[in-house]
Amino acid sequence: MPFLDNVLQPPSYGWMDAKGELVKPSNGRIIREFFSRLNVFKSRKNWLPFFSWLKVLCFMPFFFLFVFKFMSPWMLLAAFAYSMIIMGTHGTIWHHRYCTHGAYKFRNNFWRFFTQNLTINVIPEEIYVVSHHVHHAKSDTPGDPYNAYGGFLYCFLADVNHQPIAKNLTEAEYNRVKLLMKHTGVTGNTYAQYQKWGSYVNPNRAILSWVLNWSFWYLAFYLMGGNALACTLFGAAGFWAIGVRTFNYEGHGKGKDKQREGIDFNRNDMSVNQIWPGFVAGEWHNNHHLFPRSARSGFMPHQVDMAWYYIRLMNRLGAISSYKDSKKQFYAKYHQPYLEQKTTGNVPAESGEKLITEVI
Repeated sequence: MPFLDNVLQPPSYGWMDAKGELVKPSNGRIIREFFSRLNVFKSRKNWLPFFSWLKVLCFMPFFFLFVFKFMSPWMLLAAFAYSMIIMGTHGTIWHHRYCTHGAYKFRNNFWRFFTQNLTINVIPEEIYVVSHHVHHAKSDTPGDPYNAYGGFLYCFLADVNHQPIAKNLTEAEYNRVKLLMKHTGVTGNTYAQYQKWGSYVNPNRAILSWVLNWSFWYLAFYLMGGNALACTLFGAAGFWAIGVRTFNYEGHGKGKDKQREGIDFNRNDMSVNQIWPGFVAGEWHNNHHLFPRSARSGFMPHQVDMAWYYIRLMNRLGAISSYKDSKKQFYAKYHQPYLEQKTTGNVPAESGEKLITEVI
């Protein structure tokens, strides 16, 4: 696993100590690391995390206008639906299941572009995708960029402190980054440009994409409901941009064993299936860690999966040409043996052993 060991820029406090155990920095040290790595005057290679948080700050005026000027029951309902359901589901559809895991394929580049820009642009694909591969390979162990054992701030500020790619990759290593990103449609830097900017995406392209996306959606929302609706939904997107950074801490039990028998079948890490993220974003996280390449993670009847409903609909419309669905494997390998064990009282042969998850 040498590539995944080295692909992310390590924090100044390191991933592990001399004994191979997770370094748990103090909150003060995490915050100092955060501001150091946002400092574009110190190094222009810090531009991408700075850009990511700049977008968050740009949401704030919209949020305050919503709260203090345009707040009403209808606007509050619109903000809730957009932040909790639409933005959350889109993040699962685009960043998680497609960009990272390639769980489905688009018919052509138009439908990929359409899905990419279904919502207001928030998270740079590069920061999410590469680090998420590392997360699956090292989940809840040293090197996991959002390791819940590190604490809340360790996860919340991970997009700056732990998730950017390393700045000293060899050309061969950078080419492997390009392979991880190629299908996303995000145009990558040449190796010489990477050495200058320290990123896969070029700042000029990233800024242009951001401006065009935000301009389109503000105009669209304005035409639908004036400045009130536009400010409300942009403010809601900002609320989501902050809230989504808390997910992996919660989704891995806050560093504690919160897995439940008959619900969380993956025992290789601390991931848990949660009702709220599942219902609003299709993020049944323990199921996802069992079958990361599946376009569906809501396997059981009560596990609503709106991200899957979008993928399935687009497949029927011809926009998505193929997808992977691991529901049958889940029932055959995990759920049915569990039910048989409960019925007969027999301990299955694999009892006491770690379940083997699907290889990334």
